[in-house]
Parts: sequence; structure tokens; C-alpha cells
Amino acid sequence: MSPTDAYTIRGVRMRDHRFTVPLDHAHPGGTTLELFARELSDARVDGEALPWLLFLQGGPGGRGNRPAGLSGWLAEATRHFRVLMLDQRGTGLSTPANRQTLPLVGSAAEQAEYLSHFRATDIVADAEFIRAALGSGPWSIFGQSYGGFCALSYLSFAPEGVKEALITGGLAPLTGPADQVYQATFERLRRRNAEYFAKYPTDREVLTRIMAHTDAVAEFLPTGERLTRERVQMLGNLLGGNTRFDSLHYVLEDAFVPTLHGVRLSDGFLAQLSSQVDRSTGPLYALMHESIYVQGEASNWAAARVLAANPDFLPDAAQPLLSGEAVYPWYFEQDPALSPLQEVAQLLAVRTDGWGDLYNVEQLALNSVPVAAAVYRDDIFVDRDLSLATAAAVNGLQVWESADFHHDGIADDGEGIFARLLGMVRA
Repeated sequence: MSPTDAYTIRGVRMRDHRFTVPLDHAHPGGTTLELFARELSDARVDGEALPWLLFLQGGPGGRGNRPAGLSGWLAEATRHFRVLMLDQRGTGLSTPANRQTLPLVGSAAEQAEYLSHFRATDIVADAEFIRAALGSGPWSIFGQSYGGFCALSYLSFAPEGVKEALITGGLAPLTGPADQVYQATFERLRRRNAEYFAKYPTDREVLTRIMAHTDAVAEFLPTGERLTRERVQMLGNLLGGNTRFDSLHYVLEDAFVPTLHGVRLSDGFLAQLSSQVDRSTGPLYALMHESIYVQGEASNWAAARVLAANPDFLPDAAQPLLSGEAVYPWYFEQDPALSPLQEVAQLLAVRTDGWGDLYNVEQLALNSVPVAAAVYRDDIFVDRDLSLATAAAVNGLQVWESADFHHDGIADDGEGIFARLLGMVRA
């Protein structure tokens, strides 16, 4: 461990930590990775006197938050804890895993084998390594979205390391194929599309016009590739939150502009669209997304199979609906950040061995760690019904179900949500 001296940014005292961990914790003598984590505390108090809280970021493949000040859930958390913001393996300042670095590992098959160690159980093993290095007793953990999946893995395989767990929008199904996730979320996404177009009916016409335009006119994203119907549909990710829902309208209202060559898609629209669909800053999201659901079986592009049974989401539908949190094979054909990894993605999709259990259902049924989870009733990314089934399978897990928030609840009222969940586990 090599911590830096502390520094302060707008009321947040920060200290950077780096750790060297095994790629495979079961075989610690082999390849190693560097992990980066940032310690955060309120500069007005003695943070070192406070217990640790590990924040588990959403994703997969998202780096830890980079706060510019003390606000939201962090403001509430630092009243009680010093927070460790981890760049999970492959992300941020940890040893990166992307189109530039993965070829250093070797062939596509070797890259796929390497990435098989980038799942929730590996993140938990990293966390336990770090906890020991910091000299901490059992610590509190806070998991948002995929971070909640990691929290369930933590409670499954290293519950002795956890004092209490808070989860927001992140109760994964404990068993079953990935297909069940997409079958549920397609239906919720269909209703969310209807809600959006009822509020902004003219946007239905705009979206249909954009789709037809991409067929007739070659438009190119700032990253150089031609825009397709499928990439336009990815704007549906904005439907996954209260704080982003209306911003979709602002994106679509900028769509067209007159030019010497006729009406074209505006640079502003293309830039905003690119910011939503480009995976250059988070390629692990696409590479590992379906693997976060599989245990002992291949995903075989589960979302693509379920899409075929939902023709109103197909890009060639008369009025195609906006898509959501799913990854399809064409991602690796159309995104320049992903296309060099197409063979690796296919090997991961068909992989059957090496996908061990993500959860220990028996251990969760005997769980004694206090756990509280926010379940968002209309969440289009993590289904409410699947979440409640998981909650019922974890002994002592308390649920706060809300229709006031969507998947980005902690961006909407992070301070209130964190305080409520912490109060629940300590009641």
C-alpha cells in the first residue's frame, strides 16, 4: 500500500491509495494488478477517527466517483464515515482493461481468460485485500446498481468483512439465466417509453424522423463512425432516471439544422448522442455486462435473444422504441472503442467454464449482517419484482420501496436516501 499525503478539494479531504493485488486471488503467485482507491472525508472533522465505508460503484466497468465538493450522498456519508472510493479492477487509475491495453495480455483467448477474473467475486476479494491492508475491522459498504450486486457477493463469500450494507437499485437475481432480466426490463422500458412520449408527443415524430434520416443521409459521430438506427435508440438510457428523463427532450430538440446541403443532424445533437453511446471510457461495461448475471452457463447474447421477441424495439420497426441497459453483438461492430475487442466479446459470450457462482444462496439465507436496500418501483434497469424476490431470500434484509425515484435515485436525493438506509440498518 502506498498512500499519498492528504489534500483538500472544496471541503473534501482526499488521500490516494494504491494496492498491488493478484489477478486471481486463488493463485496469488501469478499475474498482479494495481488498484487505485481514494479516501474521502469531511475536511472539517478528523476523518481518521471515523470508521471506513467502502463505496461500490455501478457498472460494470465504471470508475469510482470524482467528487468536486461535499454534496449529495457523500455529504451525509462523511458525517459518519471516511469513504473509500475504489476504482474497481480495469477502471480509472487501476490497471486499465481496454482496446489499448488488453492486447498486451496476449491472444483473444488469453484476453477472455484474463477478463474472466473481472467479476463481482474478484472485486470482493480485492476489497478484502484492501481492508486488511488498511488495518480495518469489518467495514460498512454502500453499493449502487452493480455495486449492489457486488454487495450481495460480499455477503455471500466474505460476510465477516462487513459490518452493515446499504444497497440502492442493486438487488440482482440470485439464480437463473440472464434472459429473465431482459424479459422483465423490456416490459418496464416499454412503459417508460410510453410515459415519455405521452409527456413529449412531438418527440415521437422527431425520433421517427431521425431514424429515417440516418437511412437516407450519411451522418457521422464525432468518433468517426456512421450513425445508425441502433445507436440512436441507445438514447433510451436517459429514461432510466428522474434526473435524466427530461434531458432527453433537450437532446432531441437540437436534432436538425438547415445547411447548404439540406437539412442535417446538428453537431450539437451528434455530440450529445455520442456522449451517451461511446464506450471508450468504459469498455468493460460492454465486455462484461451479461457476465454479471451468468453462473455456470454461457450468456450467448441473452439480450439479443429477448430483443427478437419484442419487435417494437427492433431498429427497423415503423416507430422503434428507445432501448435500455443491454449489450448486443453489433456494439462491437459499430463502436470504434469496442471493435478491436469483437473476438474477445464473442469468446466471453459463449464461455461456459470459468463462470463460477456469484452468490451463495445458503449463506444469504443465514445472513446476520444488517442490510437495507432501496428498490425503485419503476426501475427500467434493475427490475422491481426480481429485486423483491432477492430481498426475500436474504435473511434480515430490509426493503424500502419507492416510486419517487428511478435508477439514479442517489443523484436525485442521495443525502436523504443514504440517511434513510443507514437509519434502517441501525434501527
